[in-house]
Amino acid sequence: MGFFGALLLGSSARSAATDHASALSLYDRPALVPERPLSVYHLGHSLVGRDMPAMLAQLAGNGHDYQSQLGWGTSLKEHWGPIEGINGFDVENDHPRYRDAASAVESGDYDSIVVTEMVEIRSAIAYHDSANYLARWAERAHSARNDVNVYLYETWPEITDPEGWLERVDLDLTRYWEQQILLPAAAKSGHPIYVIPGGQALAAVVRAVIERGGVDGVTRVEDFFALAPDGSQDAVHFNDLGAYVIALTHYAVLYQRDPSGLPYQLNKAGGSAAVSPGPALAELMQATVWRVVNAYPKTGLPNLP
Repeated sequence: MGFFGALLLGSSARSAATDHASALSLYDRPALVPERPLSVYHLGHSLVGRDMPAMLAQLAGNGHDYQSQLGWGTSLKEHWGPIEGINGFDVENDHPRYRDAASAVESGDYDSIVVTEMVEIRSAIAYHDSANYLARWAERAHSARNDVNVYLYETWPEITDPEGWLERVDLDLTRYWEQQILLPAAAKSGHPIYVIPGGQALAAVVRAVIERGGVDGVTRVEDFFALAPDGSQDAVHFNDLGAYVIALTHYAVLYQRDPSGLPYQLNKAGGSAAVSPGPALAELMQATVWRVVNAYPKTGLPNLP
């Protein structure tokens, strides 16, 4: 590398560090505590799904409202473009809670906008310009409504990842979700983009279950993930138990409330009963989610005991 190449590289690194520092300063003040039921918009894919937002609504109680736009493995960039570029659009949005993403975010109707990036997160960063499109969605939301809260829902890699699932979840939060997506996007948008730490919460629950040698018949990470129609293990999609953990995490962040004592026998979006955790497992899930949410400063919660 020549002198000018080194100079440019050094300048780029200093610029990135400055952007990260300015982004971090946006989180000095926590988000306002909601004083009424929220209206929430979900933008994403099957790690949002239909059942998890329906579970969240049941946890939140009367008055909570939500809509969504989903796809199959859809990136933030693909959601920004025409719907013809969203795989599985017709199937995933064939339900009463669908609302077009652009019109929804631009409407100002929502207290909270929750978006997520596609899996694999490395591919999203490399090929789908994740930070730029997160910033675009945040800017679109804040242009419509100054007091809206925008959240990035952190997910997870496949449980078969050769680096190790728990190891990936631990490392990916900083090296990918924060450093390469969240902080550059927050710096560009000029607003804090809070985090719903779904991967962190799910990993913490898995660890807690394993440390106890199993709880209510649940013993391993696979017990939180779905089975494919042929009975084989799905490596990335949650089952009802996993969906409950993620719904609890959304509730704890969006409402800034301890989920301990909330119901754990819930229904799916279509009205059928979800598979419920046992009482001991539900208690563990709720306590673990609250611990994780409070330990992570970018959720927008104040530092609570």
